[in-house]
Amino acid sequence: MSTAKISVAKKAINHIEKNLSKNTILGIGTGSTVNFFIEELANYKNLFLGAVSSSEASSNLLKDKGIEVFSLNDVNGLEFYIDGADEVSPENFLIKGGGGAHTREKIVASASKEFICIVDQSKLVQKLGAFPLPIEVIPESRSLVARKIVTMGGNPIYRNGFITDQGNQILDVEGIDISEPEKLEAAINNIPGVVDNGIFAFNKPEIVLVSD
Repeated sequence: MSTAKISVAKKAINHIEKNLSKNTILGIGTGSTVNFFIEELANYKNLFLGAVSSSEASSNLLKDKGIEVFSLNDVNGLEFYIDGADEVSPENFLIKGGGGAHTREKIVASASKEFICIVDQSKLVQKLGAFPLPIEVIPESRSLVARKIVTMGGNPIYRNGFITDQGNQILDVEGIDISEPEKLEAAINNIPGVVDNGIFAFNKPEIVLVSD
């Protein structure tokens, strides 16, 4: 598995390398595949200015590699956003959030000119939904949101003992119909107390790179 992740990390480097400049700020996602990408990226750190990260874990790894980490509030925009996914459909719709960072991932993706998704073959699916759909919720609203999700046909399971970087909780939803990803993403986000959910339909990647 690590061989596949290293191979797709190198593909992403090859894709962005020619467009790096001293002013370039990259968006960096979260997860095991991204960790391999950060390892590779460290070899090119003199070619760009720094990065905006979607999680504390990635920020720490970037800093360990000598790559400057910026706040999104302090930059005008990002050239590329590189991140993995838990599922990728043929239309490039994604499910993300297995690591609980999908809210910040979606924010950083939306600030980027090009979202590059890096995955191994196992993440490619014909239809989203086998992987439970993560929903970040404000703690006080968790039960309310769970009840609403049940009426939408989903089975919400509280991710026990997990707190997001924003101090919120996660419901992992099984069995919900994601045949219309954009419609479901919007409907869930309209439930009061939902911070964001792990469907990336409105912020789907321009490019999906898959390991050989």
